[in-house]
Amino acid sequence: MRLPISLKIFSITMALLVLMVVVTWLSVLNFRQLNNQVRALSDWYLPLQQQVASVEILIRQQIVHMERVMSGMEAARPDPDYLAKESNGFDMRGVNADQIVDSSLRMLGEAQAQKDLKLDRATLAVLGEQLPTIQTARQNFHRTFRLFQIEAEEGTPRSQDLVRETLLREKDAVDIEIGKTIDILNKLTQDTATEAKKEEARATTLNWIITALAAALGFLSALFFTRSLVSPIKRLLGGTRAVEGGDLQVEIQVHTRDEIATLATSFNHMVVGLREKERIRETFGQYVDPRIVKTLLENRIGADKGERQVMTVFFSDLEGFTRMCEGLTPDAAVRFLNRYFSMMSEVVRAQQGIVDKYIGDSVMAFWGPPFTDPADHARLGCIAALDQMARLEAFRAWLPEMFSVRDSVPVVNVRMGIASGEVTVGNIGSETSRGYTVIGDTVNLASRLEQANKFYGTRILASEATRTLAGDMLAFREIDSLRVAGKLETVRVYELLGMTDELSDADRQRVQAYEAGLAHYRAQDWDAAEAAFSECLAIEPKDQPSQVMLARVEAFRLKPPGAGWDGVWVAVSK
Repeated sequence: MRLPISLKIFSITMALLVLMVVVTWLSVLNFRQLNNQVRALSDWYLPLQQQVASVEILIRQQIVHMERVMSGMEAARPDPDYLAKESNGFDMRGVNADQIVDSSLRMLGEAQAQKDLKLDRATLAVLGEQLPTIQTARQNFHRTFRLFQIEAEEGTPRSQDLVRETLLREKDAVDIEIGKTIDILNKLTQDTATEAKKEEARATTLNWIITALAAALGFLSALFFTRSLVSPIKRLLGGTRAVEGGDLQVEIQVHTRDEIATLATSFNHMVVGLREKERIRETFGQYVDPRIVKTLLENRIGADKGERQVMTVFFSDLEGFTRMCEGLTPDAAVRFLNRYFSMMSEVVRAQQGIVDKYIGDSVMAFWGPPFTDPADHARLGCIAALDQMARLEAFRAWLPEMFSVRDSVPVVNVRMGIASGEVTVGNIGSETSRGYTVIGDTVNLASRLEQANKFYGTRILASEATRTLAGDMLAFREIDSLRVAGKLETVRVYELLGMTDELSDADRQRVQAYEAGLAHYRAQDWDAAEAAFSECLAIEPKDQPSQVMLARVEAFRLKPPGAGWDGVWVAVSK
């Protein structure tokens, strides 16, 4: 059964509310009993005790008036006014006492009639019997006092003494009855107060116990439901962080039947989709540069849109590979090319370049937006070419292992051409087969420069635009002004020598001598040009561009190019 999170939260809330209601209800019961005791004290017991105390005071005052009258009568000359005043006070106190006793009896009747209040009805019944006894004893005392007054005026001394003794007994009887009543009321109020304290203690203890039990039950319930909610969320969070870190093998196990379980299922489906997408990306990354695959998958490249961008294009070609393949088995040829392309492609990608395609033994790559910063593409392309030349030594060292021989290993050399300029870039091809590539004159120029290495004897040739954009950290030597096949524009061609700070003094001198010779060559100063190119060969006897230029100088001596010659060499073949 599927229980939504809202129902779980509602259940927890309702359970806590029920616990609160139970605690409140028990508290009300406990304090109701306590309130019963307090009301019994405040409304009935203490007022009764106060009234009985008033009766006692009035009777004590009567006794004082009695003693004053008796003392006045024994005087040598009794004062009639004084005796009358004290006698009247005795009567008034007696009337007041009887009134208070009557009031107390009415109060007892009202208390007994209370149905919503728990009272000590047995004790109240005893008080109902005791209060008339006080009243009777007081009235007897009152009558005996009047009889004593009569005997003192009209009787004999003997009768007077008899009445006095009776009066004193009646006074003691009143004291005794009042004492009994006070003792009953004191015990009643003390017992009620003690019971109220006990009830209060019981109520407090019970409330704490119930509160503790409710808190424990609420805590356990909240802990159970919270763990059932929080644990899956933590697992989801952990899975999300794992995916964020690149771990696509994660799977969330949630055993609940709520929205979190649905979310976990959706998350697992999403991860499966990401795994499939990553697998596609990895698979196509073996055929197309992973950055292009990523851009295609994210729909950031329009299907039928192209754009003009300034980029750097690179071509490389293995020298004499066709002849080399004649002596290789198909498996060996494939292993040879795969190893070579892997090494060269790693360098291109390490320098943020895009390997566009492999054409036989040739590699085409390019650098530019959005994969390379617009200010860096020429420099990165040149550095990649130098790094490939450096990696070629490791490739040559691997060849004996591949051919399983130590001697007669083919000599592997590479020619490279680099050109920078405006190209058209986009998805180019048919509806069923397309490739993200670059086209334009710059692409053709890079290809022609790679081929121009053949007749200059160089390894890396770059266009003037590449040399300008690459900056001063790379060392170039201007080789010639060239008009390649298929183009009318003249291009100044430069040889990429290496990093400027790594260039030796001899290489610097060679560059200066060659460029000086090139200037004399363009000015048709054949002797000066010959001297400069010869100086280059003196520094580096294997400098093939100098040898090529010396051959041209010799040819132009025999057949000068004419006054309108601009120093441009026309490549009549690829």
